[in-house]
Amino acid sequence: MREKNKVDTVIKTSIFDLFKIGPGPSSSHTIGPMKAAFHFRKQIEQLSDAVLAGVDGVRVTLYGSLSSTGKGHGTDRSTVGGLLGMEPATCDPKLLSNLLKNKDDLYTLNLRGYNISIYPVVFGDQVHNFPYQNTMIIQLLSKEKPVLEKEYYSIGGGFIECKGESKPERPEPVYSYSNMTELRLLLNRKNVDLSELMIQNEMAITGESRRNIINGLDNILKAMCDAVERGLNTTGILPGPIGLNRNAGLLLNRSHHLRHVPSRFIMLLNAYALAASEENAQGNIVVTAPTSGASGVLPGIVYAAKKHHKTNQHLLRDGLLAAAVIGFIIKHNASISGAEAGCQAEVGAATAMGAAFLAHANGYSIEVIESSAEIGLEHQLGMTCDPVLGYVQIPCIERNAVGAITAYNAFLLGMTGNTHSQKVTFDKVVEALKETGEDMCSKYKETAKGGLAITCC
Repeated sequence: MREKNKVDTVIKTSIFDLFKIGPGPSSSHTIGPMKAAFHFRKQIEQLSDAVLAGVDGVRVTLYGSLSSTGKGHGTDRSTVGGLLGMEPATCDPKLLSNLLKNKDDLYTLNLRGYNISIYPVVFGDQVHNFPYQNTMIIQLLSKEKPVLEKEYYSIGGGFIECKGESKPERPEPVYSYSNMTELRLLLNRKNVDLSELMIQNEMAITGESRRNIINGLDNILKAMCDAVERGLNTTGILPGPIGLNRNAGLLLNRSHHLRHVPSRFIMLLNAYALAASEENAQGNIVVTAPTSGASGVLPGIVYAAKKHHKTNQHLLRDGLLAAAVIGFIIKHNASISGAEAGCQAEVGAATAMGAAFLAHANGYSIEVIESSAEIGLEHQLGMTCDPVLGYVQIPCIERNAVGAITAYNAFLLGMTGNTHSQKVTFDKVVEALKETGEDMCSKYKETAKGGLAITCC
């Protein structure tokens, strides 16, 4: 593979880049490709009438795991949706799910009176030499020759990059850090609260006001809880050939019959995580946390904290900011993409984020936040991404529930342990995640070529 684009030495990711509201079932296969296709549409709109008059159609070719599991993840639908003008945050999931429902469905891009055919999506090579596993090439063709061509990379969590296009340089954050060690030292040296640090950095790099940022956090929290509540109140069979039943509502009902309070809470937390994850599998609106495939862990924990622990909105925001910083560090120093590093980068990252959420929302120090996140991630290392039949259902849905329970336990271990005698730092576990992901065989990384994906159904 060619060398990937070099990253900034300082974390400049926005909270709302990490937490994105959009349709499931996969941020890398659904949200990312939709954003790439919408970007390409905007490029077409800038062409002259003389050029548009001579074009025939748009062709999208998918590579890597976008090709191997794109059908089950709805990548073809999402790409067509993006070309038609849909964006993840505002699209109607029902309208999106109806695209390409019939194999003969054809669509046309209408721009300034010119009708441009959208050709059937091509599922290309699964093994390639592009710099990122999830690569797509979009071409505007005239007599089969490209008039416009773009190479896009869906790098996990709905983040995309376009070859040859540099991202607008963001201003420097108020507090610069690139890993947990630097962050912890910064917080202690500057005597600043983690939430305040995150808010000030967000204001600096995005130019948004404090009020807008707080409103944005509240919108994210609401979208998470809405996904859980919809999932709890929906029954039936999830789409696709597996025929998997939704189980969140069943767990919720059975929890009422448990007399043992701790067991009841564990079952409820399972139900909440399953609920959001089943909504994701349905293709409904969820929040990437940090990805759609892991969108049940943190929302399940948030819902439980709000409903059972009566955590107020201010503390929920604090917890969300702690979760965000954990996601930032993992993305910056390793990966949050199942195609790049397996499910340790998705549910593993979400588990660490959930543990950090609980620690900060309950008023614990950065040392406890780090310890909780480290424990949460450490015990998910090596977890493969092996979706059965390429659908984000088995083992993904239950894996979100297990991740939520693991996050809660990691928080309990982190809050009761001696953080000063902690032998393994969070940064070291992130290094291990990166190394493990690089060494992991490709058949265990979202290709549905190994593991559980080939042992059942």
